[in-house]
Amino acid sequence: MQQQTIHIKQEEKKIWNILENVTDPEVPVLTILDLGIVRNVAINNNDVEICITPTYSGCPAMDMIAANIRMELMAAGYENIFIKNILSPAWTTDWMSEAGKQKLKAYGIAPPSDKPQVCNSGLFAPNEAIQCPQCNSYHTHRISEFGSTACKALYQCDNCKEPFDYFKCH
Repeated sequence: MQQQTIHIKQEEKKIWNILENVTDPEVPVLTILDLGIVRNVAINNNDVEICITPTYSGCPAMDMIAANIRMELMAAGYENIFIKNILSPAWTTDWMSEAGKQKLKAYGIAPPSDKPQVCNSGLFAPNEAIQCPQCNSYHTHRISEFGSTACKALYQCDNCKEPFDYFKCH
């Protein structure tokens, strides 16, 4: 029985390693592990269950992410794959890896603030001081609550004048 438990743990670790190859279709520099949306990996007999949480309820990328998880696991020889969407607890930017936040910045998207000054305070809340990913200035302003996707807001830097997306905290 202990031998079987060790084998399952090894297989789960192998699956976690495979999931490092699955990227977010909306922000392809991030893996789903960088985002922190993978909540659990479980093996029961020959069944593999992956639990994922969307960054937003109704996120259109989740179907593509589930398909990409399935394709990566099938390519590694897994057949009975079950992907379960977990909505509670709701995803939070606290689940993102620090490496993921650095990848966002390098890609030109301001990562979520570690300690946001203003978060979930409503549409007409004062602008949060968001650091420009291009020149690192905090002299920025929000142009739109929604950027290229619902999980991002559109900002502009007052110093370098470049527009940029901000991955909103929640």
